[in-house]
Amino acid sequence: MWQHWTSGARLLLNYTASFLWHERPRFLSAVLAVTFSAVLITLQSGLVLGIYAGTSIPIDHTDADVWVGGPHVPSVDGGLAISEDHLARVAGLPGVTRVEPLLLGYGSWSRPNGTRENCIVIGSRLSDQALGTVRELSAEQRVRLTEPGAVILDQSDATRLGVQGVGDTAEVAGQRVRVVGLVSGLKGLSGPFIFCSLDTARQLVGVLPDQVTYLLVRCRQPEDGPAVVEVLRHHADLAAFTSAEFSRRTRLHWLTETPGGLATVLMAGLALLVGAVVTRQALYAATIASLREYALLRALGIRRRRIAVFVLGQSLGVGVAGVLLALPVIAALGYLMGLVLGVPLLLPWWLLGTFLALTILMAGLSGLATLRSLRLMDPTMLLR
Repeated sequence: MWQHWTSGARLLLNYTASFLWHERPRFLSAVLAVTFSAVLITLQSGLVLGIYAGTSIPIDHTDADVWVGGPHVPSVDGGLAISEDHLARVAGLPGVTRVEPLLLGYGSWSRPNGTRENCIVIGSRLSDQALGTVRELSAEQRVRLTEPGAVILDQSDATRLGVQGVGDTAEVAGQRVRVVGLVSGLKGLSGPFIFCSLDTARQLVGVLPDQVTYLLVRCRQPEDGPAVVEVLRHHADLAAFTSAEFSRRTRLHWLTETPGGLATVLMAGLALLVGAVVTRQALYAATIASLREYALLRALGIRRRRIAVFVLGQSLGVGVAGVLLALPVIAALGYLMGLVLGVPLLLPWWLLGTFLALTILMAGLSGLATLRSLRLMDPTMLLR
């Protein structure tokens, strides 16, 4: 029984592959439709992740294991000032080896022409092992930031802020600042990031001398982070997250709780819908064009159930072919989009695999929907 079923399945698979190959001009439009769908959905989703990855840059590009802030913090840029006195309390917890303050807040950057731009000021300690300093800052740049009023920003934001180059001056919140360096790969979404020392940040953000926005924690082992977070969550006046947890929280906040994020999610959903419709129509057209071949199979005594399985296999074959064709296209377009837009296309393996599998499934469901056309199949049509 099992051998008979296996032999039949192998024969059907070989016949399906042979049919698709010999009738490839007929199914080319369907394969291209699947390719278009896979490229559209994957690039749209990867671009969304790349754009909103900019919101969690202060977390992802630093070395803290745990972030501690005020209660109910929605995202890294939404933290409220807390007392630096909490530092001693956090430092005394089991598994904690170091705690450092971080200041993060919005400021108003004044361009040379008098217009203003909202920016995000980030002040941290500047030692080589500082937890809040982004890794992109060189040792020389960290030394320069020790000067009063010294700031560093991403070079992609320089034009946006009216900065011609290193040495330019501007005002933030009425305080004079001087650009002492530029970095790359740290372009923010909600506003340009302005990196500086803690002392400079206190002047630009306007907080009291004993206040900070976050306490950054280094644990003895990164695996100790969740335990430290669990202890700190018993304190009603603090909120604590592991770095990975806080990064996801920040991205999800911007993606699902802001108008721009919701619009982006809607566009990704529309891309999925358009891909499904285009794929379904292309496969339907290819199935209708093959009715005479199906009628011949029926005239030879092949059961309708076998023919239906053949049609589904045909649809899945078209889906696999379209996905294989989409992979190099996705890689090439992703690289070009990164160069042109300056936004990384984030396509982790789980996301790429999910959407490619979804595309093949969509092709299979489209084939299932076209089975209704088999009702038009009649062996007598061969006599016409």
